[in-house]
Amino acid sequence: MEKRPLIGILVEKRSSRKRILEFYQRYHHLKLKLYAFTPEDIVWEEQQIIGFSFTKGKWKQNSFPFPHAVYNRCFNKDRLLTIQRLERTIGRNKCFNSINSFNKWDFYHLLKQSNINPYVPDSFLYHEVNISKLLEQYKLLYIKPLYGSKGESVYRLERMEYGDIHISMHSLAPRFICRKNEDIQDKLNELLSPGKYMVQQGIRTSRLGHQYFDIRVLVQKGILGEWTVSALTSRVAYDDYFNTSMCKSVCDAAEIFSKLFSTEKMDETLKTLSEVSVRAAKEAETITGSLGELSVDFVLDEQGKLWIIEMNGKPQKNIYHDLKRFKHKKLIYSRPIEYAYYLAQF
Repeated sequence: MEKRPLIGILVEKRSSRKRILEFYQRYHHLKLKLYAFTPEDIVWEEQQIIGFSFTKGKWKQNSFPFPHAVYNRCFNKDRLLTIQRLERTIGRNKCFNSINSFNKWDFYHLLKQSNINPYVPDSFLYHEVNISKLLEQYKLLYIKPLYGSKGESVYRLERMEYGDIHISMHSLAPRFICRKNEDIQDKLNELLSPGKYMVQQGIRTSRLGHQYFDIRVLVQKGILGEWTVSALTSRVAYDDYFNTSMCKSVCDAAEIFSKLFSTEKMDETLKTLSEVSVRAAKEAETITGSLGELSVDFVLDEQGKLWIIEMNGKPQKNIYHDLKRFKHKKLIYSRPIEYAYYLAQF
């Protein structure tokens, strides 16, 4: 191999090549050549890629040989065949995060059978259960599409004391009310768009006043190819909104915990978050193949217990940009390139 390995970042659109590449180019410190490309930029017949790179102080489009490793930033499960074809050329497991659009049911089933199952809320396939009976048991449920992000198309169902069922999206205020003499299943069939859904046990979470929050743990591999935690942050929702993807602010998780726990309990909780997230990442790779990063989202219930509510294969990094006094910006962009460099050595 040449002294400076070629590392490719696979992106969805040509128009986003420069924007995505800029951060990774700015924060990495290794002797390598980095370029961004789209699936359409691959010229298979000539074994060349039309890539975009920063060369001799300028952003340029050039023709490159196939890279030694590829970091996939396409959030599109339909691109898997392209990535598999690419791996047949550059080597097995040389493309990481090739599967980054996670099926929530597959991951629930995986984690529920692992040693971190105490942190996983009960979940069910929507078409296999009776929602009325589940509401009698749990009182609070969330219905989520199997593939989805940013809280889109997530419904919150709460059975009230007097028997009515409040159906909400994003905020606690009910968007629909199913009266106790109405059939909730019929109502949901009207609301849910075509597709497959899962039902998740609702967790009564801790709040800061009227604000819900979650804890996002960003787990990444670095230069040694080992999982490590890069950031623990909290997304704080707007007042009376349960969807933390529509957050009012982002802060360090320790800042939230310092308001809720003693120093000893806070340290213990942060340690648990890190350990469980790394274990979850290792479990995830058993069904996705090579991963270099993911995020694990937790909530804290009213008794102070942690629950995993979701895992994401393409963590949003823009949530860290406005975080005050965030010390790890370099880490979150340099580690995937370090891992690509690690893969390129074999």
